[in-house]
Amino acid sequence: MPWIQITLTTKQDYGRQLGDILMANKAQAVTYRDAKDAPIFEPAPGEVPLWELTQVTGLYPAETDMAPIIKNLQKVSFLTKPLRYKTDQLEDKDWEREWMDNFKPIDFGNNLWVVPSWHQPPVADAANILLDPGMAFGTGTHPTTALCLEWLAEQDLAGKSTVDFGCGSGILGIAALKLGAASCVGTDIDQQALKATLENAELNAVAEQFSVYLPENAPNVVVDVVVANILAGPLQELAPVILSYLKVGGSIAMSGILLRQAEDVMAAYRPIIEFAPVRESGDWCFLHGTRVA
Repeated sequence: MPWIQITLTTKQDYGRQLGDILMANKAQAVTYRDAKDAPIFEPAPGEVPLWELTQVTGLYPAETDMAPIIKNLQKVSFLTKPLRYKTDQLEDKDWEREWMDNFKPIDFGNNLWVVPSWHQPPVADAANILLDPGMAFGTGTHPTTALCLEWLAEQDLAGKSTVDFGCGSGILGIAALKLGAASCVGTDIDQQALKATLENAELNAVAEQFSVYLPENAPNVVVDVVVANILAGPLQELAPVILSYLKVGGSIAMSGILLRQAEDVMAAYRPIIEFAPVRESGDWCFLHGTRVA
């Protein structure tokens, strides 16, 4: 069916409130976008952060009379006077198909691919990770995930034990197993992430090698490779926990780190970890090294 959308801009403090107002005015869906192209980094646990200026869009069936909705919005105290807004007609499309078409198989080098389940793998005998975009963080499209996958693809993981710390979708642990690792322990504070990891492990036929736990239930294991794609703050705060999983001579890989945060993160792991040169992708970086003590 065709749609009409209305878009307004407001300060971040009012973004969610404006979304609620649009929903109260019978919007079928509400989305939030950065109005100044300013990225958000490292929200506190449980936060749904917005930008300094937030663009809020409400979606309505095309036949909706927008006049009374605009009249209601004109009464909202925190919106500009006169009211500034934009309406757009959206053509009738197969939105699900269009969404699916945006996701193609991604090559991370050395025969490692991430393939949406509705696609045929481009290389049948490659290490193909079947993974659909979903709620859990980590589908290969974000630079931090891509950096980790590219590094994993370079490693000789045959027969090695691994930990995916903050496993999210399980993509990194699955990649390690597909590349020859013998086992992976995944941990995450989010029960939904553990569920997604198990489902993705089943889809990729590695569930028997992949065990997942909340942090408080995780086993005391020492492994060959630890991968942690979380955020700089937790990487620093949890350094003793993360290091407790890694044997001397083992490899560690960390991402979810802004370039300006790299030195602070590395400082939390030195001199136990001897770091290789930092890898960069846009504002993000990737740290990896070897446990020497």
